[in-house]
Amino acid sequence: MRITSLAALLGLLACSLTNGADLRVGASSVVITPPTGTPMAGYYSPRAAEGVHDDLFAKAIVIESEGKKAALVGLDLISTTRDLVLEARKLAEAATGIPGDSIMISATHAHTGPVLSGRGAREAAVGGESDLSRTFRDGLPAKIAQAVKDANDRLVSAKITTGHGHESSIAFNRRFHLTDGTVGWNPGKLNPKIIKPAGTIDPDVPVVYFASNEGKPIATYVNYAVHLDNVGGLKFSADMPATLAQSLALFKGPEMVTLFTAGCCGDINHIDVKWAEKQGGFDNAARMGVILAGEVLRTWPKLKASTPGPIRSKSMLVPLDLRALAPGDVEKAKSIAARHQAAKKGDTPTFLESVWAYRTLDLSAREGKPYEVEVQVIAMGDEIAWVSLPGEIFVELGLRIKQDSPFRDTIIAELANGSIGYIPSRRAYSQGNYEVVSARCAEGSGEKLTDAAVKLLNELKNSAR
Repeated sequence: MRITSLAALLGLLACSLTNGADLRVGASSVVITPPTGTPMAGYYSPRAAEGVHDDLFAKAIVIESEGKKAALVGLDLISTTRDLVLEARKLAEAATGIPGDSIMISATHAHTGPVLSGRGAREAAVGGESDLSRTFRDGLPAKIAQAVKDANDRLVSAKITTGHGHESSIAFNRRFHLTDGTVGWNPGKLNPKIIKPAGTIDPDVPVVYFASNEGKPIATYVNYAVHLDNVGGLKFSADMPATLAQSLALFKGPEMVTLFTAGCCGDINHIDVKWAEKQGGFDNAARMGVILAGEVLRTWPKLKASTPGPIRSKSMLVPLDLRALAPGDVEKAKSIAARHQAAKKGDTPTFLESVWAYRTLDLSAREGKPYEVEVQVIAMGDEIAWVSLPGEIFVELGLRIKQDSPFRDTIIAELANGSIGYIPSRRAYSQGNYEVVSARCAEGSGEKLTDAAVKLLNELKNSAR
């Protein structure tokens, strides 16, 4: 009798432990495509959308383990803003109970989406404060929250597998040492002045696959470090991730959600300067999407089970100093911006002059107040962690985080939970050119963010023990 009772007790305990560690996952996609006529993002001149090539989405994956939940959200947009993220988190938490600080919201950096209002002087100059832009922005938090709610409503018992592909043929460092002793930015194809790249790339392709216990596909999370600026033109498009999702759907079915996030690609693009053929438009976006999907599919047989464990989330607000302003800078910037917007033939400022002017106006508007940006880490168990960074981060900074992370799988999503634009590495500041001229934050800011990310990763790793 005692033996029977003991066996029953052990069985009950085993069942309890199994249920306690039960992993549940849900995913969803919500269309966020604005109406035709909405100003478009990505460049220094105004343009309004004349149509839709493929829809833009807010995609969400909700993970529940040991009674705790987190949400990963990807937006087919140029960026995120801090106020947008805070509003969306508040609505999503009210709808699902998922704590706002356990929701990570990132943008893919598609240059063929709408301009976001409230981002700065340049965005205002290209239509960011128009009625259509404001209407889109005002309605966006509810759509992001809806994506999270839908994913939460679809939670089912699930398994997670992870792996890493390697793709080096569609991403290139866009900064080059030139024969004149300078570091150039996008110097053009077959340029004889190019000596060598001034930086590296990150060929890592993290893949996280979520399936129900019965084997039904739920979602695939794909991360890759490449600047999404293939398409251009006047039609809304998610760029390369649209083809990536369509290609994986051919393999796993149309119900599976493919959520793409951008890795650290502030100095990375898709241009192979050694290849004479033009690279751009929908055809090149599709080519890249097929190639990346192919690498994901090649990685599939190598995916390894990720042991379920507690969901933990931790964030840190990091103060970043502003670039210094000299006497007379603001007046000079106002003059350049006015000339840029007037676009009179023979009186148009150079591209870098305009970049500097809009940066200066944004810095002036802060009245000396440092940026306070969020670095967030969401971990599951002691094997996988997602890191958010608030801008266009130089690749070497992301590589350092991956190298120093104690987690087996560390995935970095840039342009997440707000963005302050380009964040170069310390060594790039003396080299200059576009990204450095554009950067609002002071030299060393990127290293502060990497320090914060590694600190959080170590704290969460230790908390799982």
